[in-house]
Amino acid sequence: MPKEKILVVDDDAAVRYTLAEALRGWGYEPIEAATVTGALEAFDAEQPYAVLQDIHLPDGSGLDALLEYKKRQPQAIVIMITGSIQLDDTIAALRGGAHDFISKPIRLSELHVTIRNGIETGRLRREVGQLRRQQEQRFGFDQIIGQSPAMTEMTSLARKVAASEASSVLLQGESGTGKDVVAKAIHYGSARADHPFIAINCAAIPGTLIESELFGHEKGAFTDARARKEGLLEQAQGGTLFLDEIGELELGLQAKLLRVLEEGMFRRVGGLKDLPLHVRVIAASNRNLRIESEADRFRLDLYYRLSVIQIDLPPLRERGDDVLLLAGFYIKRFNEQLRKRIRGLSPAVEDIFRQYHWPGNVRELRNVIERVMILEDSNLVTTAWLPRDLMKREQAVFAPPVVQASSPAENASPLFRLPDAGADLEQVELSLVRQAMERSSGNQTRAAELLGISRDQLRYRLKKLEEFQSEQ
Repeated sequence: MPKEKILVVDDDAAVRYTLAEALRGWGYEPIEAATVTGALEAFDAEQPYAVLQDIHLPDGSGLDALLEYKKRQPQAIVIMITGSIQLDDTIAALRGGAHDFISKPIRLSELHVTIRNGIETGRLRREVGQLRRQQEQRFGFDQIIGQSPAMTEMTSLARKVAASEASSVLLQGESGTGKDVVAKAIHYGSARADHPFIAINCAAIPGTLIESELFGHEKGAFTDARARKEGLLEQAQGGTLFLDEIGELELGLQAKLLRVLEEGMFRRVGGLKDLPLHVRVIAASNRNLRIESEADRFRLDLYYRLSVIQIDLPPLRERGDDVLLLAGFYIKRFNEQLRKRIRGLSPAVEDIFRQYHWPGNVRELRNVIERVMILEDSNLVTTAWLPRDLMKREQAVFAPPVVQASSPAENASPLFRLPDAGADLEQVELSLVRQAMERSSGNQTRAAELLGISRDQLRYRLKKLEEFQSEQ
């Protein structure tokens, strides 16, 4: 096993010799340098575990070398050495990222402990950095698959939120649209990534227990409280608390959560002391919380507090060919897990996937891909193993219309009559969107009501209208 390298930088040859001999005796491999220039060259060439750096050198300051080490390797462990401790030098060294500061004459026993602690700190930093990179690969924004306008807009907004100091975020979208995926991407794409990501499903915990789960409790706060317990807010300090299905919280608990978000303080159940809150709260709901608040099923003030930053996740049926991108993503994943070599979807399955309504959204698609890949023996996903729901829908979409005799009342004029020469369905749809926006004087909510669709669906179609007009 190779020895850990330590760079010794001092213009005094006797000091370098003494330190090098001590390091060899402790099981390290010393590398020596007498100048700033030589130290930086050795640092780049040898990549040492730690650096013993004198402050005063012939060609410059060891403090400048410290900054260069940190610029090239932020995790570098640098122990500064000086013949006379000056407050300004100490402050500058610590601000520059020095691990520790020792003075001459050097006590070797003290130095041994300092080096050992420094190397252990560096090892932990590297492990944390590696873990963070793995988490970013697993949960980062690259895991959000989609190129449709709606998804591009959503992902761009989520990235801005991750880079911000926003303390609360609201995610809204139908079940299965990937709210948990976006929440994790925001966390692991932020400065909070080294701290915990704690998730709780508000619908899965009884109302009598959820307050204690969130805030924790003191010993004796209630009958079964035999010891103090940290709540999820406390466990998530410095990181992110994800409140999934927040619309299921009781109104009384909503009021307490609002107080916490407004004041930045919380109190354990049965406690007398307020504790500071250093957490980003990401709340999610498959309901429209604005409508829920108007119906007195959700506190309007909490909705306003959460929706300062609101991200709406589009349903899969409004994402166009994203369904094929997602299918390819899951095929690749399940090829690895199931040791299969399926290349993709057959043309027939692609057509079905495009036409299907996907009421379960991305979650349903994932489950469908997993099912068919377990059962499929060919090198393409075929219709042979598709669930019945998809096949029924496929028959409804592709089967020819059945002509039946009808009464005069049933022969009433259609709402829109197809011209003899036919029509471009997409242009008809965009024309109706344009007319609805004109009639509502640009009010998207009213325009959506006129068309009988949601505001998110209208926004998607407006995006298509902009693209269509820009091509003309």
